Amino acid sequence: MKLLAIESSTDLFSAALALDGRIVEREAVRGDSHSENALPIVRALLEGEGLGIEALTGIAFGAGPGAFTGLRLAVSVAQGLAVGAGLPVLGIGSLEALALGAGDGLIYACVDARMNEVYCAAYRVAGERVETVLAPVVVPPQQAPLPPGQGWRGAGSGFGTYAAAVQARLGSFLAAVDAAARPRAGALARLSAPRFARGEALDPALAAPLYVRDKIALTTRERLAAGGTK
Repeated sequence: MKLLAIESSTDLFSAALALDGRIVEREAVRGDSHSENALPIVRALLEGEGLGIEALTGIAFGAGPGAFTGLRLAVSVAQGLAVGAGLPVLGIGSLEALALGAGDGLIYACVDARMNEVYCAAYRVAGERVETVLAPVVVPPQQAPLPPGQGWRGAGSGFGTYAAAVQARLGSFLAAVDAAARPRAGALARLSAPRFARGEALDPALAAPLYVRDKIALTTRERLAAGGTK
């Protein structure tokens, strides 16, 4: 099985190939334009392995939640490549990929959602298996859902952007925090392989992001109330 995975839900764009169990990954410089990097990185990844897009079994994309523009980009790139090559696609939760990348154990994913909110979810990771303990939600950092028990490891940008608020809310539940952790395509590829094998892939026309939140911007009144400017 040969799969391409694309992840662009945060400030880091990455792409990966899963080649019969072997993972090959490339990523852009964090913060660089995803739209400018996406196709060149995918092309370089395929060329580096001597593959054409038609040699793939399918394409996975980071469905979110995350940055709206990044999620739409991942969907559109996956759809465009898949339609042209006649391939199926599969959306994978970006917070799930973040948790897998953090390693085995209890992982609390918390990503900056802008507008004074965070995307949060909790997972139990064992090898390639990721079990959802708390499903993804979007909330103010002061209202991050409390996980059951102790010994959780925090991962994601929410622990950096809203460090004080998140620490005050979750500190007693956390054993460690990695605020620099980001969802990566390599983890998406690892998660997608068994799902493709189970026949869970979709027609590219059905690909869609997992927004969790529908609202994409604050109103002027909301920005002013939060201490911003017009």
